[in-house]
Amino acid sequence: MTAIDRLVRWLRPIARRLPEWIKRPLRGWYYRRPSALRFGDRTYRARFTEETATFSEQAQVHDLPAIFHYWSNRHLRPQLERFGFANPDEFFANYLAAAHADARAANRHARFASLGCGNCDTEVRVAAMLVARGMDAFTIDCVDINDAMLARGRELAAAAGVSAQIDAVRGDFNDWRPVARYDAILANQSLHHVVNLEGLFDAIDAPLQPDGRFVASDMIGRNGHMRWPEALAIVHEYWRELPRAYRRNVQLRRHEEQFENWDCSISGFEGIRAQDILPLLLARFDFELFVGYGNLIDPFIDRSFGPHFDAGAPWDRDFIDRVHARDEADMLAGRITPTHMMAVMRHRPYAGPYLHRDGLPAHACTRPSAAT
Repeated sequence: MTAIDRLVRWLRPIARRLPEWIKRPLRGWYYRRPSALRFGDRTYRARFTEETATFSEQAQVHDLPAIFHYWSNRHLRPQLERFGFANPDEFFANYLAAAHADARAANRHARFASLGCGNCDTEVRVAAMLVARGMDAFTIDCVDINDAMLARGRELAAAAGVSAQIDAVRGDFNDWRPVARYDAILANQSLHHVVNLEGLFDAIDAPLQPDGRFVASDMIGRNGHMRWPEALAIVHEYWRELPRAYRRNVQLRRHEEQFENWDCSISGFEGIRAQDILPLLLARFDFELFVGYGNLIDPFIDRSFGPHFDAGAPWDRDFIDRVHARDEADMLAGRITPTHMMAVMRHRPYAGPYLHRDGLPAHACTRPSAAT
């Protein structure tokens, strides 16, 4: 641990009391200092090693319990369908199709990049969807630092018949240096693993074509996927209704009589700067689309506690429906903010259409800086 790391650990309890407008630039400075992004820095190296080991063996990165799919099909899907897609794959495919059309109109081969692609499973499915729509003049540069996952991605692409469209490339999104111009850049559940968000957003903005798109689906809640105090209090209300057996944390293998506001960023990079993502995007880009959703529902449908719920049981379904309704009411009232987004960004200035949920444009989905 460096001297700066020791100082930060000592100052952290004090820093948590600072207003967000002071804390955000401090986090940016801390994570962008030269040693923070070097393998010579023991803290960074330890986090990198743990995260690489965690994902190297995961052939299914985005698998979720049945109750998640009940919630997403009943509640999330109708919200997404208002914008022309029903799920993340269709979201990416639709906006890559638009970027492909722009590229072909300019008489160029469409080139896309996907940052933190993991096993390339989403990219392979999206590529297959585009080919099925009659679009094949494109390449997706799938960028990840995990060689094992990239190897699986190449196998998936070959099995799906889209090897010509998928180029798996080793790269670190904390120090990404693009060598081409892109019609669209994707980030699928990867931004919340990024330490150097400022540097990455600079690197994304620079190589995009003038009409290019930055297309992202990600987590934008509190760092480490914790609940902010106003949301935590409501989660505790619903937690008291849970049967005792439902309070076992499957991932951490422990019983939580009261929900524990666990910081997932303690060791690896999970959610390490999630709360900075949306404010930094707003400062850098203009939006073509923003769909914010979810908050209170997260602990009940995730991998830790979601497996306990029976998606076919009346009590379980009613519980999830009630939590979702509270989520929606409190987000629209401005009492809590979304923890998820699907968004399409453009170079600034952008004067085209801007789609968002009623009452939830991007700027209204950042937590007020005065809150603690």
